[in-house]
Amino acid sequence: MGVLTARPIWRYAEVASLGLLLAYALVSRPPRSRWALGAALAVLLVDAFRAMPVPRDSAGYGWQVLVPGSAPEAPSALESALSLCWPALTAALVLLVAWRRGGWRRRWVAPGVAGAALIIGYAAVRIVGIRSAADAEAPRGNDTGMADLIMAVLPPLVLGVTALALASALGGHGRRIAAIGAALLALTGLPLMDTCIATVPMPLYASSENAVFAWYAITPTLSMPQPMPALTAMVELTGYLLLVVGLSTSSVPTAASPAAA
Repeated sequence: MGVLTARPIWRYAEVASLGLLLAYALVSRPPRSRWALGAALAVLLVDAFRAMPVPRDSAGYGWQVLVPGSAPEAPSALESALSLCWPALTAALVLLVAWRRGGWRRRWVAPGVAGAALIIGYAAVRIVGIRSAADAEAPRGNDTGMADLIMAVLPPLVLGVTALALASALGGHGRRIAAIGAALLALTGLPLMDTCIATVPMPLYASSENAVFAWYAITPTLSMPQPMPALTAMVELTGYLLLVVGLSTSSVPTAASPAAA
Protein backbone atom coordinates (compact mmCIF):
# COMPACT_ATOMS: atom_id res chain seq x y z
CA MET A 1 0.00 0.00 0.00
CA GLY A 2 2.87 2.37 0.71
CA VAL A 3 4.34 1.82 -2.75
CA LEU A 4 0.92 2.12 -4.40
CA THR A 5 0.15 5.49 -2.82
CA ALA A 6 3.79 6.72 -2.99
CA ARG A 7 3.61 7.49 0.76
CA PRO A 8 5.23 4.87 3.01
CA ILE A 9 2.76 4.02 5.77
CA TRP A 10 5.60 2.75 7.94
CA ARG A 11 9.18 3.21 6.79
CA TYR A 12 10.28 -0.04 8.47
CA ALA A 13 7.66 -2.21 6.73
CA GLU A 14 9.96 -3.93 4.22
CA VAL A 15 12.70 -4.41 6.81
CA ALA A 16 10.22 -5.92 9.26
CA SER A 17 8.75 -8.24 6.61
CA LEU A 18 12.12 -9.64 5.57
CA GLY A 19 13.24 -9.79 9.19
CA LEU A 20 10.22 -11.93 10.06
CA LEU A 21 10.96 -14.22 7.12
CA LEU A 22 14.56 -14.59 8.29
CA ALA A 23 13.41 -15.34 11.84
CA TYR A 24 10.95 -17.93 10.55
CA ALA A 25 13.65 -19.58 8.44
CA LEU A 26 16.00 -19.76 11.44
CA VAL A 27 13.34 -21.13 13.79
CA SER A 28 11.98 -23.69 11.33
CA ARG A 29 15.49 -24.99 10.61
CA PRO A 30 15.27 -26.08 6.96
CA PRO A 31 16.26 -29.74 6.57
CA ARG A 32 18.87 -28.90 3.94
CA SER A 33 21.17 -25.98 3.15
CA ARG A 34 20.22 -23.88 6.15
CA TRP A 35 23.07 -21.49 5.48
CA ALA A 36 21.85 -20.74 1.94
CA LEU A 37 18.37 -19.59 2.92
CA GLY A 38 19.71 -17.54 5.84
CA ALA A 39 22.40 -15.93 3.68
CA ALA A 40 19.92 -15.09 0.90
CA LEU A 41 17.49 -13.46 3.32
CA ALA A 42 20.32 -11.60 5.06
CA VAL A 43 21.34 -10.02 1.74
CA LEU A 44 17.75 -8.91 1.10
CA LEU A 45 17.45 -7.56 4.64
CA VAL A 46 20.63 -5.51 4.32
CA ASP A 47 19.42 -3.96 1.06
CA ALA A 48 15.98 -3.23 2.54
CA PHE A 49 17.64 -1.44 5.46
CA ARG A 50 19.91 0.48 3.07
CA ALA A 51 17.00 1.59 0.88
CA MET A 52 14.63 2.39 3.74
CA PRO A 53 12.53 5.53 3.05
CA VAL A 54 13.59 8.71 4.80
CA PRO A 55 11.42 10.00 7.67
CA ARG A 56 8.67 12.38 6.66
CA ASP A 57 9.93 15.03 9.10
CA SER A 58 13.24 15.26 7.25
CA ALA A 59 11.54 16.13 3.96
CA GLY A 60 11.00 19.76 4.90
CA TYR A 61 11.96 22.91 3.06
CA GLY A 62 14.73 25.36 3.85
CA TRP A 63 17.43 27.60 2.45
CA GLN A 64 20.15 26.03 0.37
CA VAL A 65 23.52 27.53 -0.48
CA LEU A 66 24.79 26.56 -3.92
CA VAL A 67 28.54 26.62 -4.33
CA PRO A 68 30.05 26.47 -7.85
CA GLY A 69 31.91 23.28 -8.54
CA SER A 70 32.16 20.28 -10.78
CA ALA A 71 28.97 18.37 -11.41
CA PRO A 72 28.72 14.97 -9.67
CA GLU A 73 29.54 12.05 -11.91
CA ALA A 74 26.40 10.16 -12.92
CA PRO A 75 26.46 6.37 -12.47
CA SER A 76 26.74 4.25 -15.58
CA ALA A 77 23.81 2.27 -16.93
CA LEU A 78 25.30 -0.96 -15.60
CA GLU A 79 25.80 0.54 -12.12
CA SER A 80 22.22 1.81 -12.03
CA ALA A 81 20.84 -1.55 -13.13
CA LEU A 82 22.97 -3.47 -10.64
CA SER A 83 21.83 -1.19 -7.81
CA LEU A 84 18.25 -2.30 -8.54
CA CYS A 85 18.88 -5.99 -9.22
CA TRP A 86 21.84 -7.09 -7.09
CA PRO A 87 19.90 -8.13 -3.92
CA ALA A 88 17.47 -10.47 -5.69
CA LEU A 89 20.20 -11.69 -8.05
CA THR A 90 22.57 -12.49 -5.18
CA ALA A 91 19.84 -14.31 -3.24
CA ALA A 92 18.90 -16.38 -6.30
CA LEU A 93 22.55 -17.26 -6.99
CA VAL A 94 23.15 -18.36 -3.39
CA LEU A 95 20.09 -20.63 -3.43
CA LEU A 96 20.98 -21.98 -6.87
CA VAL A 97 24.47 -22.95 -5.74
CA ALA A 98 22.97 -24.79 -2.77
CA TRP A 99 20.22 -26.64 -4.66
CA ARG A 100 21.70 -27.37 -8.07
CA ARG A 101 23.38 -30.55 -6.80
CA GLY A 102 21.71 -33.86 -7.58
CA GLY A 103 20.97 -33.38 -11.25
CA TRP A 104 18.04 -31.89 -13.15
CA ARG A 105 14.62 -33.31 -14.03
CA ARG A 106 13.68 -32.91 -17.67
CA ARG A 107 10.04 -32.07 -16.96
CA TRP A 108 11.21 -29.10 -14.87
CA VAL A 109 14.02 -28.02 -17.18
CA ALA A 110 11.74 -27.61 -20.21
CA PRO A 111 9.46 -24.93 -18.61
CA GLY A 112 12.57 -23.15 -17.33
CA VAL A 113 14.11 -23.05 -20.80
CA ALA A 114 10.82 -21.80 -22.27
CA GLY A 115 10.57 -19.04 -19.65
CA ALA A 116 14.19 -18.02 -20.20
CA ALA A 117 13.53 -17.80 -23.94
CA LEU A 118 10.59 -15.46 -23.27
CA ILE A 119 12.69 -13.18 -21.04
CA ILE A 120 15.58 -13.11 -23.53
CA GLY A 121 13.09 -12.50 -26.34
CA TYR A 122 11.54 -9.56 -24.50
CA ALA A 123 14.97 -8.04 -23.97
CA ALA A 124 15.77 -8.47 -27.66
CA VAL A 125 12.44 -6.93 -28.71
CA ARG A 126 13.04 -3.92 -26.45
CA ILE A 127 16.56 -3.31 -27.77
CA VAL A 128 15.56 -3.73 -31.41
CA GLY A 129 12.48 -1.53 -30.94
CA ILE A 130 14.47 1.27 -29.34
CA ARG A 131 17.12 1.09 -32.05
CA SER A 132 14.48 1.16 -34.81
CA ALA A 133 12.69 4.14 -33.26
CA ALA A 134 15.97 6.03 -32.91
CA ASP A 135 17.04 5.27 -36.47
CA ALA A 136 13.67 6.37 -37.83
CA GLU A 137 14.05 9.75 -36.16
CA ALA A 138 17.75 10.31 -36.94
CA PRO A 139 19.11 7.63 -39.26
CA ARG A 140 22.57 9.14 -39.65
CA GLY A 141 24.98 7.76 -37.08
CA ASN A 142 22.60 7.75 -34.14
CA ASP A 143 23.44 4.89 -31.79
CA THR A 144 21.19 6.20 -28.92
CA GLY A 145 23.56 4.75 -26.34
CA MET A 146 23.16 1.15 -27.49
CA ALA A 147 26.11 0.00 -25.38
CA ASP A 148 24.55 1.58 -22.29
CA LEU A 149 21.20 0.08 -23.23
CA ILE A 150 22.64 -3.44 -23.42
CA MET A 151 24.45 -2.96 -20.11
CA ALA A 152 21.20 -1.78 -18.50
CA VAL A 153 19.29 -4.81 -19.75
CA LEU A 154 21.93 -7.33 -18.65
CA PRO A 155 21.37 -7.45 -14.82
CA PRO A 156 17.57 -7.99 -14.93
CA LEU A 157 18.07 -10.49 -17.75
CA VAL A 158 20.55 -12.48 -15.65
CA LEU A 159 18.16 -12.24 -12.69
CA GLY A 160 15.29 -13.73 -14.69
CA VAL A 161 17.36 -16.59 -16.12
CA THR A 162 18.97 -17.38 -12.75
CA ALA A 163 15.62 -17.43 -10.96
CA LEU A 164 14.18 -19.77 -13.60
CA ALA A 165 17.19 -22.08 -13.22
CA LEU A 166 16.55 -22.04 -9.47
CA ALA A 167 12.88 -22.89 -10.05
CA SER A 168 13.89 -25.87 -12.21
CA ALA A 169 16.37 -27.09 -9.58
CA LEU A 170 13.88 -26.73 -6.74
CA GLY A 171 11.15 -28.47 -8.73
CA GLY A 172 13.48 -31.39 -9.40
CA HIS A 173 13.99 -31.77 -5.65
CA GLY A 174 10.25 -31.83 -4.95
CA ARG A 175 10.12 -28.24 -3.66
CA ARG A 176 7.14 -27.15 -5.73
CA ILE A 177 6.07 -24.23 -3.51
CA ALA A 178 9.61 -22.86 -3.52
CA ALA A 179 9.80 -23.39 -7.29
CA ILE A 180 6.69 -21.23 -7.73
CA GLY A 181 8.33 -18.56 -5.59
CA ALA A 182 11.46 -18.63 -7.75
CA ALA A 183 9.30 -18.35 -10.87
CA LEU A 184 7.61 -15.25 -9.41
CA LEU A 185 11.04 -13.81 -8.71
CA ALA A 186 11.95 -14.39 -12.35
CA LEU A 187 8.78 -12.59 -13.37
CA THR A 188 9.92 -9.43 -11.57
CA GLY A 189 12.88 -9.28 -13.96
CA LEU A 190 10.56 -8.00 -16.70
CA PRO A 191 9.40 -4.75 -15.01
CA LEU A 192 12.92 -4.31 -13.64
CA MET A 193 14.18 -4.50 -17.20
CA ASP A 194 11.94 -1.62 -18.26
CA THR A 195 12.95 0.34 -15.17
CA CYS A 196 16.64 -0.15 -15.96
CA ILE A 197 16.08 0.90 -19.58
CA ALA A 198 14.48 4.11 -18.33
CA THR A 199 17.76 5.03 -16.61
CA VAL A 200 19.57 5.26 -19.98
CA PRO A 201 19.47 8.82 -21.40
CA MET A 202 17.46 8.69 -24.61
CA PRO A 203 14.43 10.38 -26.20
CA LEU A 204 11.08 9.48 -24.65
CA TYR A 205 9.68 8.19 -27.94
CA ALA A 206 12.50 5.65 -28.14
CA SER A 207 12.53 4.45 -24.51
CA SER A 208 8.79 3.74 -24.56
CA GLU A 209 8.94 1.61 -27.70
CA ASN A 210 7.42 -1.88 -27.03
CA ALA A 211 7.47 -1.30 -23.25
CA VAL A 212 4.94 -3.72 -21.76
CA PHE A 213 6.02 -3.66 -18.10
CA ALA A 214 7.03 0.00 -17.68
CA TRP A 215 5.79 2.06 -14.73
CA TYR A 216 3.01 3.55 -16.88
CA ALA A 217 1.77 0.16 -18.18
CA ILE A 218 -1.11 0.53 -15.68
CA THR A 219 -2.36 4.09 -15.88
CA PRO A 220 -1.39 6.02 -12.72
CA THR A 221 -4.00 8.16 -10.96
CA LEU A 222 -3.84 10.79 -8.23
CA SER A 223 -4.97 8.28 -5.60
CA MET A 224 -2.79 5.45 -6.96
CA PRO A 225 0.29 7.07 -8.55
CA GLN A 226 2.41 3.88 -8.69
CA PRO A 227 0.24 0.85 -9.58
CA MET A 228 2.91 -0.98 -11.61
CA PRO A 229 5.73 -0.62 -9.03
CA ALA A 230 3.28 -1.72 -6.32
CA LEU A 231 2.31 -4.81 -8.31
CA THR A 232 5.99 -5.60 -8.86
CA ALA A 233 6.72 -5.26 -5.14
CA MET A 234 3.78 -7.52 -4.30
CA VAL A 235 4.96 -10.24 -6.70
CA GLU A 236 8.53 -9.99 -5.42
CA LEU A 237 7.58 -10.26 -1.74
CA THR A 238 5.19 -13.13 -2.52
CA GLY A 239 8.04 -14.93 -4.28
CA TYR A 240 10.28 -14.53 -1.21
CA LEU A 241 7.48 -15.79 1.04
CA LEU A 242 6.90 -18.90 -1.07
CA LEU A 243 10.64 -19.57 -1.26
CA VAL A 244 11.00 -19.46 2.52
CA VAL A 245 7.91 -21.58 3.18
CA GLY A 246 8.80 -24.08 0.46
CA LEU A 247 12.38 -24.52 1.65
CA SER A 248 11.48 -24.69 5.35
CA THR A 249 9.21 -27.73 5.02
CA SER A 250 9.93 -31.35 4.26
CA SER A 251 10.22 -32.17 0.58
CA VAL A 252 7.72 -34.40 -1.21
CA PRO A 253 9.25 -37.82 -2.04
CA THR A 254 9.53 -38.50 -5.74
CA ALA A 255 9.41 -41.75 -7.67
CA ALA A 256 12.88 -41.37 -9.17
CA SER A 257 15.95 -39.47 -8.23
CA PRO A 258 16.95 -36.40 -10.27
CA ALA A 259 20.03 -38.19 -11.51
CA ALA A 260 17.93 -41.07 -12.87
CA ALA A 261 15.77 -38.66 -14.82
